[in-house]
Amino acid sequence: MERHATGKLVLALLILLASLPARADCGDCAATARAFAAKEGFSGIVLVGHGRQIDYVEAFGAADLDSDRPITADTPFEAGSISKWIAAMVVMRLVDQGRLALDAPISTYLPDYRRDNGDKVTLRMLMSHASGVPNEVDEAIKRDPSTRTLSLDNVEAVRRFASGDLRFAPGSDWDYSHSNWLLVKAVVERVSGENYAALVDALLVAPLGLRHSGVFAGSSSEVPGMALGYRQQGSTYERLDKPTPDFMVLAGGFYCSADDLLVLMDALLSGRLLSAQATDTLMAVERPAQSYALGGRTKTLTFVGKPHPVAWEYGSNGAFRMLAWRTLDDGHTVIAMNNTGFDHLKLGDLGTAMMEAAYR
Repeated sequence: MERHATGKLVLALLILLASLPARADCGDCAATARAFAAKEGFSGIVLVGHGRQIDYVEAFGAADLDSDRPITADTPFEAGSISKWIAAMVVMRLVDQGRLALDAPISTYLPDYRRDNGDKVTLRMLMSHASGVPNEVDEAIKRDPSTRTLSLDNVEAVRRFASGDLRFAPGSDWDYSHSNWLLVKAVVERVSGENYAALVDALLVAPLGLRHSGVFAGSSSEVPGMALGYRQQGSTYERLDKPTPDFMVLAGGFYCSADDLLVLMDALLSGRLLSAQATDTLMAVERPAQSYALGGRTKTLTFVGKPHPVAWEYGSNGAFRMLAWRTLDDGHTVIAMNNTGFDHLKLGDLGTAMMEAAYR
Protein backbone atom coordinates (compact mmCIF):
# COMPACT_ATOMS: atom_id res chain seq x y z
CA MET A 1 0.00 0.00 0.00
CA GLU A 2 1.21 3.48 -0.84
CA ARG A 3 2.46 5.57 2.06
CA HIS A 4 1.85 9.28 2.49
CA ALA A 5 3.83 11.85 4.43
CA THR A 6 2.31 13.10 7.63
CA GLY A 7 2.99 16.65 6.54
CA LYS A 8 0.68 16.26 3.57
CA LEU A 9 -2.18 15.09 5.77
CA VAL A 10 -1.55 17.78 8.36
CA LEU A 11 -1.62 20.41 5.65
CA ALA A 12 -4.96 19.04 4.45
CA LEU A 13 -6.29 18.91 7.99
CA LEU A 14 -5.33 22.52 8.68
CA ILE A 15 -7.38 23.69 5.71
CA LEU A 16 -10.83 23.78 7.21
CA LEU A 17 -12.91 22.84 4.25
CA ALA A 18 -16.39 24.20 4.80
CA SER A 19 -18.36 22.69 1.93
CA LEU A 20 -21.60 24.39 2.97
CA PRO A 21 -22.15 27.50 5.05
CA ALA A 22 -23.72 27.16 8.45
CA ARG A 23 -27.50 27.23 8.01
CA ALA A 24 -28.17 28.83 11.38
CA ASP A 25 -26.19 30.68 14.02
CA CYS A 26 -24.09 28.16 15.94
CA GLY A 27 -20.84 29.93 16.57
CA ASP A 28 -20.04 27.63 19.48
CA CYS A 29 -20.35 24.64 17.13
CA ALA A 30 -17.77 26.03 14.70
CA ALA A 31 -15.34 27.02 17.44
CA THR A 32 -15.67 23.64 19.16
CA ALA A 33 -15.20 21.58 15.99
CA ARG A 34 -12.26 23.62 14.71
CA ALA A 35 -10.42 23.48 18.03
CA PHE A 36 -10.96 19.74 18.21
CA ALA A 37 -9.81 19.14 14.62
CA ALA A 38 -6.66 21.21 15.10
CA LYS A 39 -5.77 19.49 18.37
CA GLU A 40 -6.60 15.91 17.41
CA GLY A 41 -5.80 15.89 13.69
CA PHE A 42 -9.37 14.98 12.81
CA SER A 43 -10.11 14.16 9.17
CA GLY A 44 -13.78 14.01 8.27
CA ILE A 45 -16.99 15.95 8.64
CA VAL A 46 -18.98 17.32 11.56
CA LEU A 47 -22.66 18.25 11.28
CA VAL A 48 -25.03 19.68 13.89
CA GLY A 49 -28.74 20.14 13.36
CA HIS A 50 -32.19 20.00 14.85
CA GLY A 51 -35.19 18.55 13.09
CA ARG A 52 -34.49 18.92 9.35
CA GLN A 53 -32.40 22.06 9.89
CA ILE A 54 -28.61 22.06 9.47
CA ASP A 55 -27.22 24.44 12.07
CA TYR A 56 -23.54 23.83 11.31
CA VAL A 57 -21.56 21.62 8.94
CA GLU A 58 -17.86 21.67 8.21
CA ALA A 59 -15.38 19.31 6.56
CA PHE A 60 -11.75 18.78 7.50
CA GLY A 61 -9.00 17.08 5.53
CA ALA A 62 -8.83 15.00 2.39
CA ALA A 63 -11.04 12.32 0.92
CA ASP A 64 -8.11 11.21 -1.28
CA LEU A 65 -4.55 12.10 -0.32
CA ASP A 66 -3.10 11.24 -3.73
CA SER A 67 -5.24 13.77 -5.55
CA ASP A 68 -5.79 16.17 -2.62
CA ARG A 69 -9.53 15.77 -3.20
CA PRO A 70 -11.16 17.47 -0.20
CA ILE A 71 -13.91 16.09 1.99
CA THR A 72 -17.18 17.99 1.54
CA ALA A 73 -20.65 17.77 3.06
CA ASP A 74 -21.61 15.57 0.10
CA THR A 75 -18.74 13.10 0.56
CA PRO A 76 -20.03 9.59 1.36
CA PHE A 77 -18.42 7.50 4.10
CA GLU A 78 -18.83 3.87 5.09
CA ALA A 79 -21.42 3.67 7.87
CA GLY A 80 -20.07 0.51 9.54
CA SER A 81 -22.53 -0.93 12.03
CA ILE A 82 -24.99 1.90 11.46
CA SER A 83 -25.81 -0.35 8.49
CA LYS A 84 -27.59 -2.65 10.96
CA TRP A 85 -29.91 0.19 11.96
CA ILE A 86 -30.60 0.87 8.29
CA ALA A 87 -31.37 -2.82 7.78
CA ALA A 88 -33.75 -2.73 10.74
CA MET A 89 -35.59 0.19 9.09
CA VAL A 90 -36.01 -1.89 5.94
CA VAL A 91 -37.38 -4.77 7.98
CA MET A 92 -39.82 -2.47 9.75
CA ARG A 93 -41.00 -1.06 6.41
CA LEU A 94 -41.82 -4.66 5.42
CA VAL A 95 -43.52 -5.19 8.79
CA ASP A 96 -45.63 -2.08 8.15
CA GLN A 97 -46.59 -3.59 4.79
CA GLY A 98 -47.68 -6.83 6.47
CA ARG A 99 -45.02 -8.88 4.71
CA LEU A 100 -42.97 -9.75 7.80
CA ALA A 101 -43.69 -10.44 11.47
CA LEU A 102 -40.97 -9.82 14.05
CA ASP A 103 -42.02 -12.66 16.32
CA ALA A 104 -42.69 -15.41 13.79
CA PRO A 105 -40.05 -18.16 13.73
CA ILE A 106 -37.67 -17.61 10.83
CA SER A 107 -38.47 -21.11 9.55
CA THR A 108 -41.71 -19.45 8.40
CA TYR A 109 -39.66 -17.59 5.80
CA LEU A 110 -36.67 -19.95 5.40
CA PRO A 111 -38.17 -23.46 5.25
CA ASP A 112 -34.83 -24.96 4.18
CA TYR A 113 -32.94 -23.59 7.19
CA ARG A 114 -32.24 -26.09 9.97
CA ARG A 115 -35.55 -26.47 11.77
CA ASP A 116 -34.23 -26.93 15.30
CA ASN A 117 -32.81 -23.39 15.14
CA GLY A 118 -35.33 -21.83 12.79
CA ASP A 119 -38.34 -22.84 14.89
CA LYS A 120 -36.90 -21.04 17.94
CA VAL A 121 -35.31 -17.91 16.45
CA THR A 122 -37.27 -14.82 15.36
CA LEU A 123 -36.37 -11.66 13.46
CA ARG A 124 -36.67 -9.69 16.71
CA MET A 125 -34.05 -11.95 18.28
CA LEU A 126 -31.73 -11.69 15.29
CA MET A 127 -31.94 -7.89 15.14
CA SER A 128 -31.36 -7.50 18.88
CA HIS A 129 -28.45 -10.00 18.95
CA ALA A 130 -30.39 -12.27 21.29
CA SER A 131 -30.76 -15.26 18.98
CA GLY A 132 -27.87 -17.43 20.15
CA VAL A 133 -26.69 -17.85 16.53
CA PRO A 134 -22.88 -18.04 16.84
CA ASN A 135 -20.74 -15.39 15.18
CA GLU A 136 -19.21 -17.82 12.72
CA VAL A 137 -18.71 -15.26 9.97
CA ASP A 138 -16.37 -13.10 12.07
CA GLU A 139 -14.55 -16.21 13.22
CA ALA A 140 -14.06 -17.23 9.58
CA ILE A 141 -12.71 -13.78 8.67
CA LYS A 142 -10.23 -13.91 11.55
CA ARG A 143 -9.01 -17.31 10.37
CA ASP A 144 -8.85 -16.23 6.73
CA PRO A 145 -9.22 -12.53 5.83
CA SER A 146 -9.86 -13.51 2.20
CA THR A 147 -13.35 -14.51 3.36
CA ARG A 148 -14.17 -10.83 2.82
CA THR A 149 -13.72 -11.33 -0.92
CA LEU A 150 -15.95 -14.40 -1.29
CA SER A 151 -18.94 -14.24 -3.63
CA LEU A 152 -21.68 -16.39 -2.09
CA ASP A 153 -25.44 -16.46 -2.45
CA ASN A 154 -27.63 -16.35 0.66
CA VAL A 155 -28.11 -20.11 0.86
CA GLU A 156 -24.39 -20.86 0.83
CA ALA A 157 -23.47 -17.95 3.11
CA VAL A 158 -26.05 -19.05 5.70
CA ARG A 159 -24.91 -22.67 5.42
CA ARG A 160 -21.27 -21.76 6.03
CA PHE A 161 -21.56 -18.96 8.57
CA ALA A 162 -25.01 -18.96 10.26
CA SER A 163 -25.97 -22.60 10.78
CA GLY A 164 -24.01 -23.57 13.85
CA ASP A 165 -25.51 -24.88 17.08
CA LEU A 166 -27.05 -22.12 19.17
CA ARG A 167 -24.77 -20.84 21.92
CA PHE A 168 -27.66 -20.06 24.28
CA ALA A 169 -31.41 -20.39 24.35
CA PRO A 170 -32.88 -17.72 22.05
CA GLY A 171 -33.91 -14.63 23.99
CA SER A 172 -31.99 -15.58 27.12
CA ASP A 173 -28.72 -13.72 26.52
CA TRP A 174 -26.92 -11.27 24.22
CA ASP A 175 -24.06 -11.79 21.78
CA TYR A 176 -23.04 -9.28 19.09
CA SER A 177 -23.05 -11.72 16.19
CA HIS A 178 -22.76 -10.59 12.58
CA SER A 179 -24.09 -13.98 11.52
CA ASN A 180 -27.53 -12.78 12.67
CA TRP A 181 -27.60 -10.36 9.76
CA LEU A 182 -26.84 -13.04 7.18
CA LEU A 183 -30.12 -14.62 8.24
CA VAL A 184 -31.99 -11.31 8.19
CA LYS A 185 -30.73 -10.75 4.63
CA ALA A 186 -31.91 -14.20 3.58
CA VAL A 187 -35.37 -13.55 5.07
CA VAL A 188 -35.75 -10.07 3.58
CA GLU A 189 -34.69 -11.09 0.10
CA ARG A 190 -36.76 -14.29 0.16
CA VAL A 191 -39.94 -12.47 1.20
CA SER A 192 -39.50 -9.43 -1.05
CA GLY A 193 -38.03 -11.18 -4.06
CA GLU A 194 -35.65 -8.22 -4.32
CA ASN A 195 -31.92 -7.74 -3.89
CA TYR A 196 -31.24 -5.93 -0.62
CA ALA A 197 -29.48 -2.98 -2.28
CA ALA A 198 -32.52 -2.50 -4.53
CA LEU A 199 -34.79 -2.61 -1.47
CA VAL A 200 -32.79 0.11 0.27
CA ASP A 201 -33.06 2.26 -2.84
CA ALA A 202 -36.80 1.66 -3.18
CA LEU A 203 -37.77 1.96 0.50
CA LEU A 204 -35.33 4.59 1.79
CA VAL A 205 -33.13 6.32 -0.76
CA ALA A 206 -35.68 7.21 -3.43
CA PRO A 207 -38.60 8.20 -1.16
CA LEU A 208 -36.37 10.48 0.92
CA GLY A 209 -34.43 11.92 -2.00
CA LEU A 210 -31.06 10.82 -0.60
CA ARG A 211 -28.31 11.84 -3.01
CA HIS A 212 -25.17 10.19 -1.70
CA SER A 213 -26.33 7.02 0.04
CA GLY A 214 -26.82 3.36 -0.76
CA VAL A 215 -25.41 -0.13 -0.37
CA PHE A 216 -22.00 -1.25 -1.58
CA ALA A 217 -20.44 -4.71 -1.81
CA GLY A 218 -16.72 -5.25 -2.21
CA SER A 219 -14.54 -2.14 -1.91
CA SER A 220 -16.32 1.08 -1.04
CA SER A 221 -13.73 2.95 -3.13
CA GLU A 222 -15.84 2.02 -6.16
CA VAL A 223 -18.59 4.38 -4.95
CA PRO A 224 -18.33 7.71 -6.84
CA GLY A 225 -16.91 10.47 -4.64
CA MET A 226 -16.29 8.11 -1.71
CA ALA A 227 -13.87 9.08 1.04
CA LEU A 228 -10.89 6.72 0.97
CA GLY A 229 -9.69 5.12 4.20
CA TYR A 230 -6.25 5.62 5.76
CA ARG A 231 -4.42 4.45 8.85
CA GLN A 232 -1.39 5.91 10.57
CA GLN A 233 1.84 3.92 10.55
CA GLY A 234 4.38 5.81 12.62
CA SER A 235 4.88 9.16 10.90
CA THR A 236 3.10 8.19 7.70
CA TYR A 237 -0.40 7.28 6.50
CA GLU A 238 -1.28 4.35 4.26
CA ARG A 239 -4.42 3.27 2.44
CA LEU A 240 -6.64 0.84 4.30
CA ASP A 241 -9.44 -0.91 2.45
CA LYS A 242 -11.52 -3.68 4.05
CA PRO A 243 -14.02 -5.02 1.50
CA THR A 244 -17.51 -6.00 2.60
CA PRO A 245 -18.87 -9.14 0.89
CA ASP A 246 -22.43 -9.02 -0.41
CA PHE A 247 -23.62 -11.51 2.19
CA MET A 248 -22.56 -9.06 4.94
CA VAL A 249 -24.02 -5.83 3.58
CA LEU A 250 -26.75 -5.65 6.24
CA ALA A 251 -24.05 -5.71 8.91
CA GLY A 252 -21.77 -3.11 7.34
CA GLY A 253 -22.49 -2.28 3.70
CA PHE A 254 -24.35 1.03 3.91
CA TYR A 255 -22.69 4.30 2.92
CA CYS A 256 -23.97 7.86 3.22
CA SER A 257 -23.06 11.52 3.42
CA ALA A 258 -23.63 13.56 6.58
CA ASP A 259 -26.47 15.63 5.11
CA ASP A 260 -28.22 12.48 3.84
CA LEU A 261 -27.95 10.86 7.27
CA LEU A 262 -29.59 13.90 8.87
CA VAL A 263 -32.49 13.60 6.41
CA LEU A 264 -32.80 9.88 7.12
CA MET A 265 -32.76 10.27 10.91
CA ASP A 266 -35.28 13.09 10.80
CA ALA A 267 -37.61 11.14 8.51
CA LEU A 268 -37.49 8.15 10.83
CA LEU A 269 -37.83 9.95 14.14
CA SER A 270 -40.42 12.48 12.99
CA GLY A 271 -42.69 9.68 11.78
CA ARG A 272 -42.34 10.21 8.02
CA LEU A 273 -40.68 6.85 7.31
CA LEU A 274 -42.52 4.28 9.44
CA SER A 275 -45.82 4.03 11.24
CA ALA A 276 -45.79 5.29 14.83
CA GLN A 277 -46.02 1.73 16.10
CA ALA A 278 -43.13 0.54 13.92
CA THR A 279 -40.97 3.50 14.95
CA ASP A 280 -41.64 2.83 18.63
CA THR A 281 -40.79 -0.84 18.12
CA LEU A 282 -37.56 -0.01 16.32
CA MET A 283 -36.39 2.31 19.10
CA ALA A 284 -37.58 0.27 22.10
CA VAL A 285 -34.69 -1.24 24.08
CA GLU A 286 -34.70 -5.05 23.91
CA ARG A 287 -31.49 -5.70 25.89
CA PRO A 288 -31.26 -3.15 28.74
CA ALA A 289 -27.72 -4.03 29.80
CA GLN A 290 -26.47 -3.06 26.34
CA SER A 291 -29.07 -0.32 25.63
CA TYR A 292 -29.70 -2.33 22.46
CA ALA A 293 -32.93 -2.01 20.51
CA LEU A 294 -33.30 -3.37 16.95
CA GLY A 295 -30.13 -2.79 14.98
CA GLY A 296 -29.07 0.14 17.15
CA ARG A 297 -29.13 1.62 20.62
CA THR A 298 -31.38 3.92 22.60
CA LYS A 299 -29.75 5.40 25.68
CA THR A 300 -29.84 8.41 27.99
CA LEU A 301 -27.04 10.98 27.71
CA THR A 302 -26.62 14.22 29.64
CA PHE A 303 -25.91 17.52 27.89
CA VAL A 304 -25.48 20.83 29.73
CA GLY A 305 -26.74 19.17 32.90
CA LYS A 306 -29.97 17.77 31.44
CA PRO A 307 -30.59 14.10 30.55
CA HIS A 308 -31.98 13.31 27.10
CA PRO A 309 -33.09 10.01 25.52
CA VAL A 310 -30.89 9.55 22.46
CA ALA A 311 -30.90 7.40 19.35
CA TRP A 312 -27.24 6.43 19.68
CA GLU A 313 -25.52 4.98 16.64
CA TYR A 314 -21.83 4.23 16.08
CA GLY A 315 -20.17 2.57 13.11
CA SER A 316 -16.70 1.27 12.34
CA ASN A 317 -15.06 -0.63 9.50
CA GLY A 318 -11.36 -0.51 8.73
CA ALA A 319 -10.38 3.16 8.64
CA PHE A 320 -13.95 4.47 8.84
CA ARG A 321 -15.59 5.73 12.02
CA MET A 322 -19.06 7.26 12.25
CA LEU A 323 -21.15 8.67 15.08
CA ALA A 324 -24.81 9.69 14.81
CA TRP A 325 -26.80 10.92 17.83
CA ARG A 326 -30.29 12.38 17.89
CA THR A 327 -32.16 13.41 21.00
CA LEU A 328 -35.61 11.86 20.97
CA ASP A 329 -37.24 14.61 23.03
CA ASP A 330 -36.29 17.65 20.94
CA GLY A 331 -34.56 16.44 17.77
CA HIS A 332 -31.02 17.76 18.26
CA THR A 333 -28.58 15.87 16.04
CA VAL A 334 -24.82 15.45 15.86
CA ILE A 335 -23.13 13.49 13.09
CA ALA A 336 -19.37 12.94 12.83
CA MET A 337 -17.65 10.92 10.11
CA ASN A 338 -13.94 10.04 9.89
CA ASN A 339 -11.71 8.19 7.42
CA THR A 340 -8.46 7.70 9.38
CA GLY A 341 -9.36 5.15 12.08
CA PHE A 342 -10.02 7.81 14.69
CA ASP A 343 -10.19 6.73 18.34
CA HIS A 344 -13.85 5.97 19.06
CA LEU A 345 -13.67 7.34 22.62
CA LYS A 346 -12.40 10.68 21.31
CA LEU A 347 -15.14 10.61 18.70
CA GLY A 348 -17.61 10.26 21.57
CA ASP A 349 -15.98 13.24 23.27
CA LEU A 350 -16.48 15.21 20.06
CA GLY A 351 -20.12 14.17 19.91
CA THR A 352 -20.73 15.33 23.48
CA ALA A 353 -18.91 18.62 22.93
CA MET A 354 -20.86 19.36 19.75
CA MET A 355 -24.21 18.53 21.32
CA GLU A 356 -23.46 20.78 24.28
CA ALA A 357 -22.39 23.56 21.92
CA ALA A 358 -25.70 23.16 20.08
CA TYR A 359 -27.69 23.50 23.30
CA ARG A 360 -25.68 26.52 24.42
